[in-house]
Amino acid sequence: MRSASAGNTTKARDARRRANTARIEGRYATAEKKFKRAYQLAAAVFGKSSDDVAALLNDWAVLCKYDGRFARAAQLYRRALRLTLASHGPAYPDVATIYHNLGGLEHARGRLAAGERLARKGIAIRKKLSRRNDPMVARDEAALAALLAEQGKLAEAEKLCRRALLIFRRTLGLECYDVAISLSNLGSIELARGNLAKAARYHEDALRIKEKLFGRCHVEVAVTLNNLAMLNGKQKQFASALPLFRRALAILSGKVSARHPNFVKCRQNYLATLLEARSSRGPSDRDKRRPGDERTN
Repeated sequence: MRSASAGNTTKARDARRRANTARIEGRYATAEKKFKRAYQLAAAVFGKSSDDVAALLNDWAVLCKYDGRFARAAQLYRRALRLTLASHGPAYPDVATIYHNLGGLEHARGRLAAGERLARKGIAIRKKLSRRNDPMVARDEAALAALLAEQGKLAEAEKLCRRALLIFRRTLGLECYDVAISLSNLGSIELARGNLAKAARYHEDALRIKEKLFGRCHVEVAVTLNNLAMLNGKQKQFASALPLFRRALAILSGKVSARHPNFVKCRQNYLATLLEARSSRGPSDRDKRRPGDERTN
C-alpha cells in the first residue's frame, strides 16, 4: 500500500462510505457519480492493487447489479476478486463475499446453475473461516436458497432459508433486512408449492419490515410490492393486485431506467394482470369502469 496521510485516508474512505449510502438509499445515479470519485481517491491514496480498492470495486459492482448493468457488475466483481486473491489467496472472507455476490449476479441474469456453483463455492470458503451460526454464513445460505428455489429444489431451499432466518432473528433482530429477505424467499418457496395464501403472508411480513427500514418509496419496497401483487393476481384478487403494481411502478420509475429488469418485469406483470382482470369481467362490468381504470403506467 502507498504511504498515505491520515487525512487522505479518511477522505478516501469517507468517499466510499458516501457512495454506499447513496446506493443503500436507492439513489443510483448519485451513487454512480460518488463511486467514480471514490475510486479515483482510493487509487491515488492506497494504490490500484490495494485492499481498499478491491473492496470499493466490489461495492461498486453491487450498485451496478442493482441498477441492472450486469456486464459492468461482472467486470468489477472479477477485478475485485483478482486483487483479493493476489493479496490473500482463496481462504479469505472477502473472497467468499465476492463469490456470494457473483452468485447473486448470475441469479439476476437467470443463470441459475452457474449462480448455484458460485454460491456454494463462497459458502465452502466462509464455513472454513467462520464460527457456528455466523450471520455471514446465514446470508450465503439464504442466497443459495433463493437460487435453489427457482430451480425447483424446494426441500433444500426451505431448510437453508429457515436456518438462516433463525440465525438472523437471534443475532440481528426480528426486523432486519436479512429477515425480510428470508421471508421473501420463503414466500417464493410457498408460491412454487401452490400455497398462495401462505406465500402472501410471508411477502406481507417482508413488506412491513422493508417499509420500516427504508420508507415507502425504496426500490426494495417496490420489489416486494411486485411479488405481493403477483400473488394477489394469482388468487384473482385484482382489486388488490393492480394498485400494488401501480405503486411499485411509480417507485421504480423514479429510481431506475425503463430498461431496468425490475421495471420491465413489474410492468409486464402488471399488464398481464390487467388484461386478465378485464377478461374476467362481464360486459356489464366493463361498461361500469371508472375513469382511470384503463391506465397502464
